[in-house]
Amino acid sequence: ARKMADAIQRITSDLGVPYIFKASYDKANRTSLGSFRGPGLEEGCRILRGIGQSTGLPVLTDVHSAEDCAAVGEAVDVLQIPAFLCRQTDLLVAAAKTGRAINVKKGQFVAPWDMLHAVEKIRESGNALISLTERGASFGYNNLVVDMRSLPVLRGFAPVVFDCTHSVQTPSAGNGVSGGQPECIPGRTRAALGAGVDVVFLEVHDNPAE
Repeated sequence: ARKMADAIQRITSDLGVPYIFKASYDKANRTSLGSFRGPGLEEGCRILRGIGQSTGLPVLTDVHSAEDCAAVGEAVDVLQIPAFLCRQTDLLVAAAKTGRAINVKKGQFVAPWDMLHAVEKIRESGNALISLTERGASFGYNNLVVDMRSLPVLRGFAPVVFDCTHSVQTPSAGNGVSGGQPECIPGRTRAALGAGVDVVFLEVHDNPAE
């Protein structure tokens, strides 16, 4: 993870692009029971804290349970609420109370205007450091579609992140893993930037096939 952070930091520094590093200590929403989930809370927080300290980068990670929030909040700069959990009040409140910035991914099943409820739960818990992520809406089975009209709606509530990678995902579409259409990422990213967003999220790796 540290090698990836260093490599991406060099690229973004050359481009003059502000950069937040994201990695997960536990991928609790894997499609298959046998898929690798990560190092776990204690070791994962140690690694993430070390990356932030050694690179000077702000670090973001997902949280899947209210019980993890306090420990994660001590290790990273931004807590991310996964899309499927964006309505979970206890999780939103616990994340808010860490005082860290909170990025809430819009559920695939949630209308953009209904994300105001998540924003209000966090604000009413004393935290105004909120962003919202668009990652597409369920469109039939194993498919997502991005309605660009949602971006200005969400931006009316909080700064907006466009998840360029997961918006082209084909969830759970075969062989126990989620697939995708990576060839669509550049065009969809340009469309979102044209529609108006504050941040783009890109999932990258030196060997994406693995």
